[in-house]
Amino acid sequence: MKLFVVIPAYNEEKNIDSVIKNIKSIQNCNSNIVVVDDGSSDSTFNIANQNQVQVLRHVVNLGKGAALRTGCDYAIQKGADVIIAVDADGQHDPNKIPEFVDEIKDNQIVFGFRTLGESMPFVLRFGNWFINKTTAVLFNIRLKDTQCGYRAFTSNAYKNIRWSASDYSMESEMIAKTGKSQLKYTQLSIQTIYSDKYKGTTVLDGILIICKMVWWRLSLK
Repeated sequence: MKLFVVIPAYNEEKNIDSVIKNIKSIQNCNSNIVVVDDGSSDSTFNIANQNQVQVLRHVVNLGKGAALRTGCDYAIQKGADVIIAVDADGQHDPNKIPEFVDEIKDNQIVFGFRTLGESMPFVLRFGNWFINKTTAVLFNIRLKDTQCGYRAFTSNAYKNIRWSASDYSMESEMIAKTGKSQLKYTQLSIQTIYSDKYKGTTVLDGILIICKMVWWRLSLK
């Protein structure tokens, strides 16, 4: 199993060094780490390069969905069998990677889900709950956390779930296509540290995601 870890990053100079080093410490994760610098204005690109990993770069900021798609396309071209998506802000514990690898052996996609404790800001907990319910109704796929970016999928699954969205809604588009393609999936509990409660999906993002999900339900074949 040829494993690639793809990390979309935007202005993460404070975190990217430790994220890469922590992932490299995991067995079988040292050689195939791909960082996609999404047009950062800080030192993210240079710091990633210093860690001797594969670094791709968008000249301008295109969005998380575009950055992750670039990294996944690259991994597929390099012969990846399994891709694990990890955020660049240090919220995802790399020690969970072996568990994702174990789960993907019997599945096509593994969704991480965060414990909805007090550490998760209330607005995120409510928005996540609402999107979870909408996802179940529209696509008959029941997940505990539709917006968690920590995921693993096989190369064959990627061909079915490859998203067009460039922003945070790509995570929901991936789920929509998982449901439409009836891919075999499972869920894996993860812990998340929220160092910045307003980073990531906003209320407006959530509203746009719901609107796009309705559109995907009507348009996806």
